[in-house]
Amino acid sequence: MYLKSLHLVGFKSFGKKSELEFSTPITAVVGPNGSGKSNTAEAFRFVLGEQSMKGLRSKRGEDLIWGGSTDVPRSNRASVKATFDNTKRLLNVDFDEVVIERTVFRDGTNEYAINGSKVRLKDVTELLAAANIGASGHHIISQGEADRVLASSPKERKHMIEDALGLRVYQYKKDESRKKLERTEENKAQVESLRRENAPHLKFLERQVKKMERARTLREELVEKYKDYLKREEQYLSYEREVITGARREPEAALKDVTKRISELEKALATSDEDTKTLAKIEEARGVLGTLRSELAQHTRNVGRLEGQVTYEERRIERERQTASEDEGQPVPYKEAKSLWEDLTRILDTAHDKSGDLGTLRGALQDAQKLLRTFVERHHGVQEAVEPDTKDLERLKTELTGEEGEAARTQSDIEKQDALLSELNAQLELNRTENRDQERELYALKSKETELRSTLAALETRRMSLDREEEEFKREIGEGIALIGRRVNEYKEYELPQQTIELDRVSEDREAQHSRRRELEKLKVRLEELGGANAEDITKEYAEVKERDEFLGKELDDLEASAQSLRDLIQELENELNERFASGVSEIGEQFNTYFQLMFGGGSANLKAERQKKRNKLAAAILGEAAQELDEQSEEETDDLGVDIEVSLPRKRVQNLMVLSGGERALTSIALIFAMSQVNPPPFLILDETDAALDEANSRRYGDLISKLAEKSQLILITHNRETMSRAGVLYGITMGADGVSRILSVKFDEAAAVAK
Repeated sequence: MYLKSLHLVGFKSFGKKSELEFSTPITAVVGPNGSGKSNTAEAFRFVLGEQSMKGLRSKRGEDLIWGGSTDVPRSNRASVKATFDNTKRLLNVDFDEVVIERTVFRDGTNEYAINGSKVRLKDVTELLAAANIGASGHHIISQGEADRVLASSPKERKHMIEDALGLRVYQYKKDESRKKLERTEENKAQVESLRRENAPHLKFLERQVKKMERARTLREELVEKYKDYLKREEQYLSYEREVITGARREPEAALKDVTKRISELEKALATSDEDTKTLAKIEEARGVLGTLRSELAQHTRNVGRLEGQVTYEERRIERERQTASEDEGQPVPYKEAKSLWEDLTRILDTAHDKSGDLGTLRGALQDAQKLLRTFVERHHGVQEAVEPDTKDLERLKTELTGEEGEAARTQSDIEKQDALLSELNAQLELNRTENRDQERELYALKSKETELRSTLAALETRRMSLDREEEEFKREIGEGIALIGRRVNEYKEYELPQQTIELDRVSEDREAQHSRRRELEKLKVRLEELGGANAEDITKEYAEVKERDEFLGKELDDLEASAQSLRDLIQELENELNERFASGVSEIGEQFNTYFQLMFGGGSANLKAERQKKRNKLAAAILGEAAQELDEQSEEETDDLGVDIEVSLPRKRVQNLMVLSGGERALTSIALIFAMSQVNPPPFLILDETDAALDEANSRRYGDLISKLAEKSQLILITHNRETMSRAGVLYGITMGADGVSRILSVKFDEAAAVAK
């Protein structure tokens, strides 16, 4: 026995902990209707991973949990544990006993465990599939499902037979391979997308690298051009510098001699005694003349200043006199008269208040007198203020007269000094007539000096031009370094053709060198247009992008190889499935025929695997009756493989399964189920009231078949049939009390028979 026990806690009607042990080849579960005996079969489906709530006769996970009664409270979860004997390693785990447990909670979540360790549903399904066990397989036939094998479509019947043949593991592998293939195809699509995205940039970089190749060729050409140009330019500059230096020596020496002789002649002409005295007098006269002119200028400024002051004072005095004459007899302003009246009134009022005091009266009179005097003086004091200003005017006029006299005397002295200076210059000119020969020599020497200085200036201009050319030469080297690096300095070791060296140094036309320079500029422009300065970066980036593209290409090849390998595996699995399925259908057909004859006492039955055809329903709907003529044309074979059942009853002519009676259908279904179980015997087989429609005679046949099946598979039978019960080694009775909880009672027939004896 592989199935050892089943533990139920809070599952459906089993509100309390219940356990069923399976120690005999055949175990029967009996009980009245509604007691919950079929819940044991559903408990098997539940723990083995059934996901269809319809298959568990529920709508949601919460319906599987004990809902409570008046005496027993409801549970928050339901759990079922199935214990397997794994000493023969039926299940592919290294344990002698395997406990599979499933728990459902009120929120609908499920937990799975194998030997107490939490696992995924996938792990449970794969473990059981390898042992030909499934939640809804052929080895669990629930109440009312016996006829399902006949009522199912050929395609559904095919899946049942695959389960019976243990081909589900191949199906899992094929489905897993297809999923892997889909993921591989997705990865391929992603890699191809990345490669497509990378392609334009790679092409761009390829074009850039080609440009770099052309740029490299241009750089090599530029290096050679630079070496030739710079070497020639260096030689030219060196030669020109030597020429200018040599050309300056003779003019500089001659200029030095001429300058020295000119200095001697000027000194000789300027150092005679008489001329010296005359020159001294001339200098003295010039000094005196300068002093007198300075004094005259000062006197002139003073005269101008004093004249201005005199004019101002005269105008001011005239203006004041005119103002004074106009003020005489003018009326006093009302405001000032009113102020005077108010002041006098205040003084007189004060004196009146103190009229008994003579001293106070005198003081008031004095104050009034003083106030009146001040008022009168203010309005009649203009004439008296004019007299002091006239004295200032007289003083200024006196100063002006003195300054004018000093200016006249200074002017007289200047005229005398000018006459003296003219006499001295005439005398000096007379003395110099005697030295004309020296002067002519001096003139010739100065002309020679001018010529020499002009020659040296031309050489200096030529030198400055050479300096600019040398600066341009250095700048050209700098540009060359920026474009081609340090290789530009190779010109120093470059050797010009021997026959052209002297020509280049001495007489080559600079236009030829300028032409070389223009060629250099053209090459530099072309190199810059090709991006020569970034060649290294672009080459590096191209290598990286190309390496990535090659990596993606290799990855794509690997993915394609992997995809092809998966396709081959899927094809192999498909071939294996088809081969095993065809062989299994043939074996099941033979067993089906055998069991069918046993159940019916004759007749025949057969299974036929064939491609299913579908009818063109659209054509039938459009053409109506005329569609019948197109049946053959509108039927197409599909890839869906199905299994059809063909039966022939003894003493009856039956062409369609639908015309079988209920008992005949039940016997046919049982024969097919037992046939599938015989070809690939499952570890256990659970039959839920599959014998309900059998009469007494057929029940005995059914019992005989059960005894035969028990030789290869462990049987758990849920039944009301006495004949079936008699074949069981252990009989479990399911009862339900007033509290609504299903309870289990067990009886072992061997022990009961011993007690009865």
